[in-house]
Amino acid sequence: MTSAAPPLAASPLPIAFAGGHGTARGGLTVSLSTLGAFAVYWAMAASGVVFSEPAPIDLLMMGLVVLLPVAGLQRSSPGLVLQLLLWLVCGAGALVASGMSLDAGDSARHTAISFYLYASFFVLAAYIANDPVTNGRIVLRGWVLAALIAAVAGLAGYFRLAPGAFDLFTRFGRAAGTFKDPNVFGAFLVPPILFLAHRILHRESRWLALDIGAAGLLTLALLLSFSRGAWINLALGIAIFGLLSLVTLATPAQRARLIAIALLGVALGTATIVAALQIDEVAKLLAERSALTQGYDVGPEGRFGGQEKAFGLMLANPLGLGAKQFAEHFHPEDVHNVYLSMFLNAGWLGGLFYLAAVLSTLVVGLAAVARPTPARPILLVAYAAFVATVVEGIVIDTDHWRHFYVLLALVWGLVVRPRAQPGGG
Repeated sequence: MTSAAPPLAASPLPIAFAGGHGTARGGLTVSLSTLGAFAVYWAMAASGVVFSEPAPIDLLMMGLVVLLPVAGLQRSSPGLVLQLLLWLVCGAGALVASGMSLDAGDSARHTAISFYLYASFFVLAAYIANDPVTNGRIVLRGWVLAALIAAVAGLAGYFRLAPGAFDLFTRFGRAAGTFKDPNVFGAFLVPPILFLAHRILHRESRWLALDIGAAGLLTLALLLSFSRGAWINLALGIAIFGLLSLVTLATPAQRARLIAIALLGVALGTATIVAALQIDEVAKLLAERSALTQGYDVGPEGRFGGQEKAFGLMLANPLGLGAKQFAEHFHPEDVHNVYLSMFLNAGWLGGLFYLAAVLSTLVVGLAAVARPTPARPILLVAYAAFVATVVEGIVIDTDHWRHFYVLLALVWGLVVRPRAQPGGG
């Protein structure tokens, strides 16, 4: 089952591991790699609980930022180091912009969180790169468990399955699960859905029905988030994953299986939507949210008017305004475009380096997808989800989405070329 934790050992007790990375207690030897896998898995499993800040994942990730390098469970590369430098320059731009801020304390706190996210990206990417296939799967399996917990909470709240669940797990009549924002909740579910699709495609589980059921449950929860951005994210992610899989699968039989699974997915998705539409409340909100524009999108004080205002402020302020200033002093709400936001939060320097970091990841990831490596199947999942999230950034601010940096870490960790085997030339 995809939500099962990685086993602590493959051998019966007493546990023993080769190499010099074990710690012995009373005749029991446990490798540091096993402890690292355990810690990473459960940190990811907790990543879906984001009611407040700092969230549990923040505390656990801070521990991993210390634990993984000290334990030597990392493998860096020049490309990964360069990517970190791009993010650090972006953060430096944000620090300069904080000096321009009307609320320097708020801007500085926001930027400090950004540096934490950059550090967590680098450490997690280097951990994945140390053993891309194994460690990449650990991250994704933990993410599936987190998504299932969040989705069950969201469905329990939306359908009022327990006293108080609606107030706790919904926002504005939309499923939010264990998140503060339905939009982030919906987007968070996309990578696990793609990973489950990968598992189904490659028959990686003996419990195929459980994978299918889990994918269906996550898709229903995403639908009931009523997040237009998350819907686009899922549709684009599935399309990219399907196209890349079709191109890279080795045999006609595998491609035929992909097409059959895609048709089955369309049928099940259609059936889920039809069933949901039988509930009047769902049908009404779905029709409302399906419109291309909402009332709050139009007009000078709407979302589009705010983006036009943000563009003018960006041109007039090369050093930026500082983070969290636009919605406080210039417009009733945030920019809802991460690229404009970064130019305002971090000035032209930070904005340009943010674009450079994102675009370089897209290019490097695509080049790696073309190489037949053992990690390529799960790289397709990470890359498709990353591209879809990058596109969603056009309509929402994603710069502090924790799972954006997990996707970034997955892509960079999985693009590392396999180590040369001894004697292999």
